[in-house]
Amino acid sequence: MAEMGSKGVTAGKIASNVQKKLTRAQEKVLQKLGKADETKDEQFEQCVQNFNKQLTEGTRLQKDLRTYLASVKAMHEASKKLNECLQEVYEPDWPGRDEANKIAENNDLLWLDYHQKLVDQALLTMDTYLGQFPDIKSRIAKRGRKLVDYDSARHHYESLQTAKKKDEAKIAKAEEELIKAQKVFEEMNVDLQEELPSLWNSRVGFYVNTFQSIAGLEENFHKEMSKLNQNLNDVLVSLEKQHGSNTFTVKAQPSDNAPAKGNKSPSPPPDGSPAATPEIRVNHEPEPPSSATAGASLPKSPSQPAEASEVAGGTHPAAGAQEPGETAASEAASSSLPAVVVETFSATVNGTVEGGSGAGRLDLPPGFMFKVQAQHDYVATDTDELQLKAGDVVLVIPFQNPEEQDEGWLMGVKESDWNQHKELEKCRGVFPENFTERVQ
Repeated sequence: MAEMGSKGVTAGKIASNVQKKLTRAQEKVLQKLGKADETKDEQFEQCVQNFNKQLTEGTRLQKDLRTYLASVKAMHEASKKLNECLQEVYEPDWPGRDEANKIAENNDLLWLDYHQKLVDQALLTMDTYLGQFPDIKSRIAKRGRKLVDYDSARHHYESLQTAKKKDEAKIAKAEEELIKAQKVFEEMNVDLQEELPSLWNSRVGFYVNTFQSIAGLEENFHKEMSKLNQNLNDVLVSLEKQHGSNTFTVKAQPSDNAPAKGNKSPSPPPDGSPAATPEIRVNHEPEPPSSATAGASLPKSPSQPAEASEVAGGTHPAAGAQEPGETAASEAASSSLPAVVVETFSATVNGTVEGGSGAGRLDLPPGFMFKVQAQHDYVATDTDELQLKAGDVVLVIPFQNPEEQDEGWLMGVKESDWNQHKELEKCRGVFPENFTERVQ
């Protein structure tokens, strides 16, 4: 029996709610058609407009604040990875390593603290501020429904009073329902009339506190970060002063600075290397002839002065048959030429000097001049450059257009590539001369 009673109450509530919805719908239709007047409150409507504007602005602020926090977190991760990279490249024997590691740790802690304070003092406050809007929005909607109920009860009571045949019992009941509907509506209306203006005015203080907190936190963060950056700069300056002119130079490596096309500038090889200090060799005595070098002529070294070129440009008799004055010329060249002369004579073959165009050498590329060997690795920075490993042998050939040759750069093809492909177009390229040493 209890269950039946419970079901009966539930059914009654459902029927009552359905009836209310039908009555409200009918009342709204009549109001829209102009057949029933509607209670208006312009002051309250203005409050509702302000409420909706305030909710929109607060929601946007919350969204942008979350985006800002996400950006702070992303910057933290990027800064952390950058510091980890510094720790990896900072060699153990360099001074200031411990200080640099400590600065990286403090940097990480500073980012974490900044992010957490933004969450506590800005985002959580923002969430609390917006948390009151859903309840008020629901009450505004309910107040609108109760206003329709009040207008419907009022119209029903007025229609019974103006009827030709009056039913006092129905009029009394309608009056009772009107008083009840009016009381419910006015209670909600009064509360909202007080809360909405107060909520609207609170936005000023909230915006001030929120942005003051963000600005203050950001200011303190950048002050502390500036100190850490200054400390790191001091460590690096000390490192450069102690080792900048000794074991290494704090400069970009060849692979970091690609020379511009048409104006290439060769990168310096590591200090102390043979290429950094050219070897001075002057050969006075001719070497015995060989069939492989017959008919070749001596190339003109890019660093060789005019006097050396004139001496090298002459012809020599066969082995054991030197012309008068040759020895004197050689001695004069060795005593008068500057220290930049690398090789004055290389070999004599049937009265001619080896080198030049490489004519008659089927195993060498056309125009072959001499060979060099890479003393250091060189990473190509452009498509027209050769990638070299220490030990690679390069066959040097002339530029097709001599005007395109930049100072300190040579054109050539790696010997291994030439032996495999025999095609200059695929294999040739330019390379810095100071990364190599002439071997033949």
